[in-house]
Amino acid sequence: MSEPTHPLRVSARGLLRRRGVWLPSAVILGLLSFVLSLLYLGANNDPVGATKDLPIALVNTDEGARVAGKRIDLGAQITAQITGSADLKEKVDWKTVDRRTADDLLARGKVFGALVIPDDFSASVAALAGPAQRTPHPPTMTVLTNPAAGSFGSSMATEINRKVVETTSAEVGKQLGQAAASTHRTGAAAAHAAPAPGAAAQLMIADPVHLSVQEGHHLGQHSGLGLSAFFYALVLVLGGMLGANVIHMQVDTALGYAASDKGPFRIVKPVQHATRVHHFLVCSALMVVLSMLTSALAMAAAVGVIGIDASNLPMLWLFGTCATAAMGITALALLAVFGTPGPLVSMLVLIGLAVPSAGATIPIQALPDFYRFLAEFEPFRQVVDGVRSILYFGARTDAGLGHAWTMVGIGFGASLALGLALTRLYDRRGLHRSTPHLAQPVPVG
Repeated sequence: MSEPTHPLRVSARGLLRRRGVWLPSAVILGLLSFVLSLLYLGANNDPVGATKDLPIALVNTDEGARVAGKRIDLGAQITAQITGSADLKEKVDWKTVDRRTADDLLARGKVFGALVIPDDFSASVAALAGPAQRTPHPPTMTVLTNPAAGSFGSSMATEINRKVVETTSAEVGKQLGQAAASTHRTGAAAAHAAPAPGAAAQLMIADPVHLSVQEGHHLGQHSGLGLSAFFYALVLVLGGMLGANVIHMQVDTALGYAASDKGPFRIVKPVQHATRVHHFLVCSALMVVLSMLTSALAMAAAVGVIGIDASNLPMLWLFGTCATAAMGITALALLAVFGTPGPLVSMLVLIGLAVPSAGATIPIQALPDFYRFLAEFEPFRQVVDGVRSILYFGARTDAGLGHAWTMVGIGFGASLALGLALTRLYDRRGLHRSTPHLAQPVPVG
């Protein structure tokens, strides 16, 4: 009678002494922390200094005025000074447009704000240079915000516009001061007793241009100040990436490739052979079908329970389904290609590289060149643009949704093709995942 065989045992101390336990874990975790620190902090280190071509609309509706028989057009003069400013030449991409076009750009998220010079600007300035008024009408420039395009980008545009107005006011005040001094000298020579401007009038002349900040595109109160699109897109991307890992593990468990541990209970099913292609196709089919459920539940939680501002719910569900499926197929392809390192690779591709280059918190125009390059093809950025268009811009295709659909479709097709091509290659070379059963030695009685 044969004696029962026992698996080889190892003590905790013996396991901790093994280099193969320490070294791979140290290398992987160390590199992961180093790379993620570089990626995230490198993107957010100096957004103001990295800003390049931040799009801001500039609207000049000034009709000009006639002073002492001469026509003045301060709006055109100020517009030329703003667009020609050396300090802002590379940082800002001024869009010199009319008011209707500016409103359209704001409504499509194509600009982070707008600066409007009103039609009576020259007339208001000319009135300050004339006889004293009991209730003077100060010239006013209006700054339009657009947090729907990105709260940080909108704040940057507002600050830039605020400084432009301050500079303009100082320049106009200087000109008014010179005109007032000239008028006072002329009057004093003629009448010997021309009254000087009062303190209030002097203050008005020194800083004549007032600033009015208004909302350029309406954003609901329950929109997270323009960040709800980012967090909703994050839910979709994580749903695809984590869903791929869950599905991959469940299929492995069903085939007996992996054991199922539930607390102290361990279930190991007999190994059933399946080709790598069939394994990838089964996982992909599950991912596509279950993305419909996860997208619906994500929307139910966000809209039904939390109550975020959202319209176009059918489009939100459909886009969420396709985005989650595309992220999941990408993660499954990486799992099929890389095996055990697949989850780390998918995390770097779909989260590590994607979040800093998504333009969801820091605008693309305020990122270093490396992240702008990543933003051209990283999937997170495309998902954010699509969700933002649906939540804030009426699901307009020209507000980023059309491009998002295109990129999601390309990502889905490319990932599916990559996964099928490489799994078929592995199968043809006999690199199967299941291990054939070896003949067990028969004890001699």
